[in-house]
Amino acid sequence: MPSYVNKLEQPQHLEAKVLGPKPKRPLVGIIRVKPSSVLWKPAGQRQYYAVALETFAAWITSSQTRADRVKS
Repeated sequence: MPSYVNKLEQPQHLEAKVLGPKPKRPLVGIIRVKPSSVLWKPAGQRQYYAVALETFAAWITSSQTRADRVKS
């Protein structure tokens, strides 16, 4: 098989829209995960809130957060 001339670039971040409950499913906000940070932009806002990945990991695993561990 010949070698490839072109290359696919990996995404630099993952982004997902968070939608509200049915029936209208309004946009709640957008979450973006980067290799070094997590960003959140509420619906109707122009700028993201950002937190370092290490800070997010410390917060979400803290017992004070009361986050549940899931099997997925």
